[in-house]
Amino acid sequence: MTRQLHLNAFLMNTGHHEASWRLPESDPYAHTDLAHYVNLARIAERGTFDSLFLADGPQLWNTVAQRPAGALEPLTLLTALATATEHIGLIATASTSYNSPYNLARRFASLDIVSGGRAGWNIVTTAGEEAARNFGLAAEPAHAERYARAAEFTEVALKLWDSWEDDTIVADKAAGVWGDDAKIHPPRHEGTYFSVAGALNVPRSPQGYPLLVQAGSSEDGRAFAARYAEAVFTAQQTLADAQGFYADLKARTGRAGRDPEHLKVLPGIVPVLGSTEAEARANERVLDEHIVPEHGRTRLENLLHLPPGTLDLDRQLPGDLPPESAIEGAKSRYTLVVELARRERLTVRQLIGRLGGGRGHLTFAGTPEQVADAIGTWFTRGAADGFNIMPAVLPSGLEAFVEHVVPILRARGLLRAGYGPRRTLRERYGLPRPANQHVTRHPAPALSRT
Repeated sequence: MTRQLHLNAFLMNTGHHEASWRLPESDPYAHTDLAHYVNLARIAERGTFDSLFLADGPQLWNTVAQRPAGALEPLTLLTALATATEHIGLIATASTSYNSPYNLARRFASLDIVSGGRAGWNIVTTAGEEAARNFGLAAEPAHAERYARAAEFTEVALKLWDSWEDDTIVADKAAGVWGDDAKIHPPRHEGTYFSVAGALNVPRSPQGYPLLVQAGSSEDGRAFAARYAEAVFTAQQTLADAQGFYADLKARTGRAGRDPEHLKVLPGIVPVLGSTEAEARANERVLDEHIVPEHGRTRLENLLHLPPGTLDLDRQLPGDLPPESAIEGAKSRYTLVVELARRERLTVRQLIGRLGGGRGHLTFAGTPEQVADAIGTWFTRGAADGFNIMPAVLPSGLEAFVEHVVPILRARGLLRAGYGPRRTLRERYGLPRPANQHVTRHPAPALSRT
């Protein structure tokens, strides 16, 4: 079968551009409107996207003055979307820093059952002191500690999802036996961060366990991805950087004893479309002109760990910023932003404009053909297995991509025309269903030597 793109729709309230809510077409209340998300999911499904994705964090993002703030809890929202869609995968972000393995494993297993095998978990460690203080901590845990906790959390979740064998339920009415107790396997886990005794109270789900997604690109993040991730959401600004990241992560996955083809790399792209390149750039300018610079400066100072009022809008970044090794928060995003500013010699005001559309993800203004060309180039030249599509404005940006870019990708043989017989999210990503770790694999009988 010819290699084809994997497309994920990253849905963020009125769109990824921070000023999207200010456009006449936008609904400032869409972030809590179920009908808005149902419409987006159905548009993405019409475009035969593999999945859609909801970001999340256990804190109030930004200030409420900047853009629509707050969000519906993603697993709750995705459960509703499961009943409104038929094919598309449903990926939710959930933190390993501020959840417990038992409850979270149960919620994802439930979503996988309700959706018929379409659940995915974006595993994050949650940076930032704001979130830490919401859970009684004086400061965020160190970067390495967050990833150590994430690894143990993931191991416990895998044990819980395997605590029922697939054929545990017997349902023998005549004998009065509903299930086979011998096929229940309590984790009895005692570790550094977690102690979990009993089996999950939900049967093993259609996929065995949800698609495991990861989004960190730091050294710790890459090591974690190589060990566990089946899809990686990443931010890269250039083809060369994307190729380097792709090759490095595939090599690490192989060294971890896994098939590199079982890890899919999906960079983010913010497409701004127009019937001509001039029209696309004009559409981008309209968005950028609606940015409030003071909001962007506050956000940038938070990312760079600088005191309020440090940055001058019309000067470049200070030359004495700390190295990535000194950052305990979002290490890879910190480095990406600083390198972008240095490489292009951007003033703070210009940098705010570049980040306003995708927070460090690649923004691309052009015709549908030019967007398809960029996607095809990265896909065929060893930089991506697919893309995280991040429309600047919703729903219009997603509609435009589905109506104008998707047909081009299909005509070029890069994207399927329909979903076909594959039903689960794992099948869509070309991944096997994981075997239960408690099921004994018997060796084949030896050949007779008569």
